[in-house]
Amino acid sequence: MMTEKKNDRLLVRLQRLKARATSVQPNDRAQLTALLDDVGALRDLLMRECARIDQELNRASVRVTAITAYGRSAQSVRALRRGH
Repeated sequence: MMTEKKNDRLLVRLQRLKARATSVQPNDRAQLTALLDDVGALRDLLMRECARIDQELNRASVRVTAITAYGRSAQSVRALRRGH
């Protein structure tokens, strides 16, 4: 699935940033600035992915509610047909 590959790439990117963070010297402002930019960019991507997942969960919740309502309706129709 495409989403899994994308998530794997985000995880690999996070691990690489973590490794870079351990190797950056505290007095190397250019490296620190570049690292902060990369962390910010990855954070933005992760936030977008979280929003996408949240929307997907909301859609699934609406579907479950609709299916449940349909099931209850069908069950009540069957009960009426049986004379209960």
